[in-house]
Order: sequence, then structure tokens, then C-alpha cells
Amino acid sequence: MTTNEIPLSKTTSVELTPEDFHKIGTDEKQAEIIQRESLSAWRDAWDRLKKNKLAMTSLVILFLIILAAIVGPLISKFNYYSNDLLNTNQPPSSEHWFGTDDLGRDMFVRTWMGARISLIVGLAAALIDLMIGVIYGGIMGYFGGRVDAIMNKFSEILYSIPYMLVTILLLVVFEPSIGTIILALTITGWINMSWIVRGEIMQLKNREFVLASRSMGAGSGRLLFRHLLPNAIGPIIVTLTLSVPSAIFSEAFLSFLGLGVQAPVASLGSMINDALTGWMYYPWRMLFPAILISLTMLAFNIFGDGLRDALDPKLK
Repeated sequence: MTTNEIPLSKTTSVELTPEDFHKIGTDEKQAEIIQRESLSAWRDAWDRLKKNKLAMTSLVILFLIILAAIVGPLISKFNYYSNDLLNTNQPPSSEHWFGTDDLGRDMFVRTWMGARISLIVGLAAALIDLMIGVIYGGIMGYFGGRVDAIMNKFSEILYSIPYMLVTILLLVVFEPSIGTIILALTITGWINMSWIVRGEIMQLKNREFVLASRSMGAGSGRLLFRHLLPNAIGPIIVTLTLSVPSAIFSEAFLSFLGLGVQAPVASLGSMINDALTGWMYYPWRMLFPAILISLTMLAFNIFGDGLRDALDPKLK
């Protein structure tokens, strides 16, 4: 066997030169460009919320109800307090779209005015609960120890008092009005919000970003309002969304009992109460307010559930 026929050994190395390599078509200037758009937490939550068709439908319904409550009374030629005794208990028609009540007042205008009152009371009560609950719960969760024990015990004592009893007693002592109803609803309505905020702050206050801010000299106020509460905003918003229908229902229930807004001002609860005696003969007087309050509460609850799912990082 000649030398040319001797096979190469497996350990034989082959020397490579730079000429043996060539670059493929890669642009070095484009190599470090991020190909995917970066998403913030809110943008990501919004994208997931948009995929929830039921929640988005509820959001559209809420927008239409709020818009109709603002614009509805303005597009009618009737006033919500003007009487027309010659047209009492008229069924829905081209002139009176929702019919008339026992005093001849237009039900279309009164229904949307009642929806406006109910929404104002519900949203105002929920916002006041938000402010009190966030501050109170934030202080409990951040300081802990004896401060948390005393404040938590006070909220538990207040929560043990029947909610509706406190509300009814307050409305009996003071003159019933929108302001009195809002005050009555917020006496104990903030407690659930404070407990939720307290739990979130207790989970977050030992995280690394809080310890880093504290080591850099950040005070308690800055840590609480600039770092802890913004990171707990998801559960806070969800609780706020779910507390609105609860306040609307409480206002409607109080108005149904005659402890809410007084005539000639109307809310959905007082309109249902006025229509109760003749609902078998004049069903439209109860039908439209009942449908509207049910639809509003259902839409708020469904949207709140969808918002909770969108803001929950575990469901990504």
C-alpha cells in the first residue's frame, strides 16, 4: 500500500484559515434592535381584557347607560317633576316612550333621572370608600405591630355592627338627601377596601425594591404612596369596580323603603316602590326601572370579574 493510500487518523487535525469562513447576510446595526414591542403591565392587562368579550360587552353597556343617564333627560320635552293628570298611567307610546306614572309624569325622563341619581350615589360612595380604605389599610399594613392590632380591632368592631341598621338610623336622624345617603353608605363601606389594601401591603413591604428604597433613605410616606400602593393598584381597582354595584343596590333598597331621596327627586329604587301597588295593571312603571338597575349591576359585576382576571399575573 502506497503512502497516498494510507487513511488519515481520526486524531488528525486540519488547520483552518480565515479564508475558510464567510459572513452570512447579517446587519450588525440591526442585530441589537428589539424585534418585539415591549409592553407595560397596564398595556398587557388591557390586551387581555380586550380578549374577554363578555367583559368588553359589559363595558360598552355601562358606557351607554352612563351616556343615556346624562343625555336622556335632555332629549325629551317633558320634565321629570311636571304632572299631567289627564294622562296618568299611559302605556308606552310615541309621545311617552316609557309611558307615564300615576301623576302623569313621563317615565322615560324619570327613569334616566333615577339612573343618574343612582349612579352618582354609587360612584361617590365607592370613591369615598376608596380614599378612606386605601389610607387606613395602607397604614395598617405598612406599620404592623401594635398600630395594626389597634386599627384592625377598631375596624372589626365597626364591621360587627349591622351595616343596614347603621344606615337606617343615620337616615332617620338626619334629613334624607343624596349627601346623607352617601354618608350613610360610607360609614362602614370602606372596611372591606382597607382589609384588602392591608393584605397587599403586608405582602409587598418586605420585597427587594422596598428594602432598596429604604436603604437609600426613603421615608415611610414615600415608601407607602410611591412604591407600595402603586404596586397594589390592581386589587384596589377591582375592589372599587365591584363596590359600585353594591352601593347602587343599597341606595335602591333604602329608596325602596322610603329612606332615600324624597319626592319630587326620583331614584330607581323609589320608582320601583311607587310602582309596586299597581304593577299588575301598569307593569311598565316597574319594568323599565327594574331592568335598568338589574342591567347596571350585572354589567358592573361582569366587568369587575373580567378586570380581576386581566390584572391577575397568575393568569398570563
